[in-house]
Amino acid sequence: MTAKDYGIIVAVLILTFITLRLFERFIPHHRREPHNDVAGFIFATVSVVFAVPLAFVVVALWTNNDTAHQTTFKEANELAGIYWISRQMPLPLGSQLEHETLDYAHTVIDDEWPLLAKHETSPKATNLVYQIRDSVFAFHPTDISQQVLYDHALTHVESMAEQRRERLNQTEESLPPLLWAILIGSALVTIAFTFLFGLSSSFAHTVMVMTLAALVVVSLVVVREMSYPYSGTMKVDPTAFQVFLARLPTPR
Repeated sequence: MTAKDYGIIVAVLILTFITLRLFERFIPHHRREPHNDVAGFIFATVSVVFAVPLAFVVVALWTNNDTAHQTTFKEANELAGIYWISRQMPLPLGSQLEHETLDYAHTVIDDEWPLLAKHETSPKATNLVYQIRDSVFAFHPTDISQQVLYDHALTHVESMAEQRRERLNQTEESLPPLLWAILIGSALVTIAFTFLFGLSSSFAHTVMVMTLAALVVVSLVVVREMSYPYSGTMKVDPTAFQVFLARLPTPR
């Protein structure tokens, strides 16, 4: 988690502690204690209202992150397909296409990946996609074997471009404001409801409330970290492209 996330957690805990102290000062525990049984029954329902949407959101975001991870590997696999076909093409076109695929992989890792966290893309990487496509179109097969290479290369190029578009679309995926409102609203109600319990030990009551508040706010921070596949502590890394570049033969 970032320093901002820790700041949010600390701020919420401090605010909860101050609010609880003020609440206990104006409504002493002996006025609340007779209603603990009813409050406990209602609190069980309130906590479920928070837990169900939270579980739904976490599963959805985890699925999105897994999909984004798979998309990067599909894109890198298609790029690898173009690379190995380029080494079978006649010179100088084959060498040109080979270097373009390597340039694209390096550009995605070094230039575009940091931009994904800001929901931006690299114009250089986009231009390299066009260059790769143009290089494949510039290949004119002269026999059946070259025709097969051309067909496979064209398929890989179109599939790579499709997976790239999918990856860029995933950089904008986030929770709708309505879901955030539901999560934050239900979290506030859940924490606030614990104030209604009356315990003779103020220390024990404070520990219980603060523990619950910490769990709730940490859960929301984790959701925030998972909201975008290419940013946060659980972000998708360019591992697929790094694997592609590892142990490649000497360029022609």
